[in-house]
Amino acid sequence: MKILSFKSGHDGTVAGIDCTSKSLLFSYEAEKNSFPRYTPVTPDTFIDAGLWFKDLPEVLALSGWSSSGMDHVTTSGAGYFGIGQGSESVGKRTFFGKTVDYYSSTHERAHIWCSYALSPFAQGEPCYVLLWEGALGDFYEIDRNLNIHHRGQVMTAPGSRFAFLYALADPEFPISGGEMRPSDPGRLMAACAFGEAGPVDEDEQAFIDQILSVDLASNPLRKSSFVNSPFFNIGTDSQRLKNLATKLSDAIFSRFRQFAEENLKEGLPLLIAGGCGLNGNWNAQWENSGLFREVFVPPTTGDSGCAIGTAVDAMRHYTGQAKLEWSVYSGQSFSDDKVELEGLKASELNLKTVAQALYDGKIIGWTRGNCEIGPRALGNRSILAAPFKTETRARLNRIKGRAENSPVAPSCLEEDAALHFAMKGPSPYMLSFHQVTDPKLAAVTHVDGSARVQTVRRDQNAFFYDLLAEFKSISGTGVLCNTSLNFRNSGFINTSSDLAHYARQVGLDGFVAGNTFYEIVDG
Repeated sequence: MKILSFKSGHDGTVAGIDCTSKSLLFSYEAEKNSFPRYTPVTPDTFIDAGLWFKDLPEVLALSGWSSSGMDHVTTSGAGYFGIGQGSESVGKRTFFGKTVDYYSSTHERAHIWCSYALSPFAQGEPCYVLLWEGALGDFYEIDRNLNIHHRGQVMTAPGSRFAFLYALADPEFPISGGEMRPSDPGRLMAACAFGEAGPVDEDEQAFIDQILSVDLASNPLRKSSFVNSPFFNIGTDSQRLKNLATKLSDAIFSRFRQFAEENLKEGLPLLIAGGCGLNGNWNAQWENSGLFREVFVPPTTGDSGCAIGTAVDAMRHYTGQAKLEWSVYSGQSFSDDKVELEGLKASELNLKTVAQALYDGKIIGWTRGNCEIGPRALGNRSILAAPFKTETRARLNRIKGRAENSPVAPSCLEEDAALHFAMKGPSPYMLSFHQVTDPKLAAVTHVDGSARVQTVRRDQNAFFYDLLAEFKSISGTGVLCNTSLNFRNSGFINTSSDLAHYARQVGLDGFVAGNTFYEIVDG
């Protein structure tokens, strides 16, 4: 039995799973291949997904979703909320002339089952789930019989409450309102690193109390309601914003931690789901909390994992199974199409040559195989550089169109991680911050001394591991700067022709596509 699953709305994704092998076949995010970030499912995504099926799938799955318009709510499938009765829709549909089973479940369930299916824990092992995102802020427990129990709500919409501060401070965000920008949570998270330590002052406490207590069902967050706030339009580079961002972040986490301390005392593993799972500071605090035997955050913790989650929910419904064999490199395959060679020097790929170029200060675009699922570049759609100089970080940020002091993440040989970072275990999906202990790594050390580390084993990504090993043989350090390979505000680059255009446009020194290393020679 094969299941074809769709996630509508933003972060549109099509995923396929094989129930016989209990494996993820693919998860194609619509934004990948240089489409705009957060794009809904496109015809391209659907056609690419169809290449996996010789025959039509036995099950068609639709991940529930809803969105609010000016005077109505549009609902897709089973909708957004619910884990109990009414949270599933089961039936038959005609799909290209064939009658297939149809399954839909809520957005809430999709997040829960994605985190469970991708986690390393065996089916039947009870787990807690924390689902925190733009609407939900709840804890759950999945028991040994795959029943979901709601353990309690901490607050609604922690992600929206957190991100609203950035919109409030930004003079470019209209006072009349508008939809919250998907990029604002990440920008505010970055601002937290620049926050100065100190007690919460009266203005800060008043804002935190207001933003965390407001009933969003009756009082949606609107900038026009905060025109008298001392933080209204203070600017996104304001030190007051950075200080408040840190304190608001701490206040939100503190409420969730307090709930866990008081109500989750069995020490089960914790699975983290929802867009707040991309907050590396919060993830690190959960890992270091001592409240859970282990903490797992899937690479698709945001909405791009919901097609997988609903497919798994359907598999659970029809077969009783809810675990997957999977790879983080289950996205679209790279297309090594024609490259215009003017201004390029092309040579057969040799890892030692690329490693030497990186050591010599070159910045290189790097592509291999299928792209990553989720938003993090993990060595298949990456821009790479040596990790030693602050000037390298500044240049990478100019290439990316970001502030020059924005953080740049490191990728590290897993066996060497403890030599460079204060970390106890692997971090294969680049989702937690750790303190840098190696003073040589200036390019990847953020202002607060942290880095969002990816650890790499050879069985996870052999080619990237071997490149890191070659770089270590030259430099003595198995660490590289790694940031995502994409046009600004677009998904990963997925063709050689786009990569060549991008390299010339932003000033890369070279790039790897297919089995060829291209060096820019026209200045």
